[in-house]
Amino acid sequence: MNKKKSRKRTNITPNKKLINLFLLIFLIAFLTTIASYFTMKNKEAVKDIPAEIKIQEINKEPLIPKMAEIKNFKEQSSQEFFEEKFDIKEEHKFEEYTKELEKVIDEKTEMEDSINKENEIIQKKVEEIKEEKLKDKQKDKSTENTKEAVKTKEKVDEKSIITNKDTFTYDKRSKPRIAILIDDVTTQAQKDKILSMGYKINMAFLPPTKTHPDSAKIAQSLSFHMIHFPLQASSAFKGEEINTLKITDSYETIEKRVKQLREWYPNAVYTNNHTGSVFTENEEAVDKLFRALKKYNFIFVDSRTSAKSVAKKYAKKYDMPYIVRNTFIDNQQNYDYIQKQLKEAIEIAKRQGYAIAIGHPHKVTLEVLKESKHLFKDVEPIFINQLPYL
Repeated sequence: MNKKKSRKRTNITPNKKLINLFLLIFLIAFLTTIASYFTMKNKEAVKDIPAEIKIQEINKEPLIPKMAEIKNFKEQSSQEFFEEKFDIKEEHKFEEYTKELEKVIDEKTEMEDSINKENEIIQKKVEEIKEEKLKDKQKDKSTENTKEAVKTKEKVDEKSIITNKDTFTYDKRSKPRIAILIDDVTTQAQKDKILSMGYKINMAFLPPTKTHPDSAKIAQSLSFHMIHFPLQASSAFKGEEINTLKITDSYETIEKRVKQLREWYPNAVYTNNHTGSVFTENEEAVDKLFRALKKYNFIFVDSRTSAKSVAKKYAKKYDMPYIVRNTFIDNQQNYDYIQKQLKEAIEIAKRQGYAIAIGHPHKVTLEVLKESKHLFKDVEPIFINQLPYL
């Protein structure tokens, strides 16, 4: 009995082993089949990928284009650029990659656009500055040319104005004449010192003010006297007289002032300017002044405080004689200098037949005049109204 049971067990065990072996082989075959299936699928998928991408993978070239190609991108949309570069069919586009590439390119494009914009602004500014400088240069040149033209015109006008003074011919058989004017006379003491010289000296009185209220009264007893008329000087001059006429004054203001002078000095005919370098250069102002002087029977003597004085032009216009000084004798308050200037005035008189010299009632000037009487032996001191061409 025991032997029979033992045989049965021995027959069953080999059968189970065969079954297990079969199952194992089947399982391996099954897994192999599945693996082969997926491998084939992958190969088919790879076959469908464009050749350019495969080549890039093989050659390990980056998918991001070079900067030179990015510049071409400015003219296209990022999508068009990507499709053209890689020739990718619609079904194989890499959307994620494209988005990243677009972002990089957009940022670069924005940066370049910003730089280009700034460069354009800078270039525009440079051009504007150059244009402004050119305009300023042309303006300066035009102004300079205008000034030169005006200056030339003034010179021509000055020469073209012919007065009795210009046509006068000195007869050397007659004694030369010299008119010495002392400006700024305001006091009786000054008047007395000048009278003590013993020869003719023209006294020009400043109009009355609070500082010298009697200047008009003092003049009345003289057979000949002049008015020293305050006119506008440069801003550098200090100590301007009260009621000095300005170039901005209206004709009514100027006419009123001239009328006042006529009332103060009823016997005066000649008036010369006190200061007046600005006023006598101004055409409009001088025109108004000469119009008023003509109305009240005055004759203007140009102290010539400016070389650009237009007094001659308006003396001609208003049919007045043109009278102008030749020299100042006391610009320096020095005895030798004053005497030297006086001698020069005498020499001018000897050459042209007359001369006008202007000084002031300084102590040293009056001293020189007092002690230089002997210098006048060859010339005749005169009042202004005795000039040979009047």
